Amino acid sequence: MTKGFDDLKGKNIVVTGGNKGIGQQISKDLAEFGANIIVIGRDITSLNETLTILKRNGGYHSIYVLDITKINEVEKTIETIIKNYGTIDVLVNNAGINITKPALEIQEDDWDKVLDINLKSLFFISQFVGKYMSKEGKGKIINIASQVGFVGYFNRAPYASSKGGVIQLTKSLAVEWAKYNINVNAVAPTFVETSLTEKMFESQEFKEDVLERILFHKLPTPNDISGAVLYLSSQLSNFVTGETIKVDGGWTAM
Repeated sequence: MTKGFDDLKGKNIVVTGGNKGIGQQISKDLAEFGANIIVIGRDITSLNETLTILKRNGGYHSIYVLDITKINEVEKTIETIIKNYGTIDVLVNNAGINITKPALEIQEDDWDKVLDINLKSLFFISQFVGKYMSKEGKGKIINIASQVGFVGYFNRAPYASSKGGVIQLTKSLAVEWAKYNINVNAVAPTFVETSLTEKMFESQEFKEDVLERILFHKLPTPNDISGAVLYLSSQLSNFVTGETIKVDGGWTAM
């Protein structure tokens, strides 16, 4: 066994939504350990910015502009990645959205947008990549879930439903794909301090409520979440599958 995360060097790792927030931090940290990062996202500006950052570590990195709700295009993109890289060793399903409204105000379009990106698209990306991993007889899939997949919280009915689905889907795929030596796990963060959540925390009432529920009484940074992904991407987690690691500062322990 190599030391720490040394085995990540040269691995081909796809990160959806790897151009912003937590996803960008995951991409950067994996690249620092020598992995080749393939970032999928919709915003070309932040994709290019991320690619510039990744190239500082060397390696063979690339970006793909893609709307992951367009399933046919997702399949073609995965085929292109396989053609260019030969294989995908790790898939990190990080892309996701949230629409915060009281349940009584949620519209059908709100529901469909959240579930399509957070759950439906995640499944089909996993399926397309899983087909290649099953032929290789190895691979790792890591889904970014959420603590609200375990506990309820205000104004997040579609999001909580989608992330609860991600947690159950993780278990189902782990059960089905163990025979192919594919590890399927998830990471469930609490609210994380990023530029994307900055506006959310402008509400002092909301921020105080969140901090009261986190045992450490502080918000995690993207680095705190990335550590769990590094572990699940590496050989250190070879005998872990079907699990969801909560990175919630003890929120769900109470």
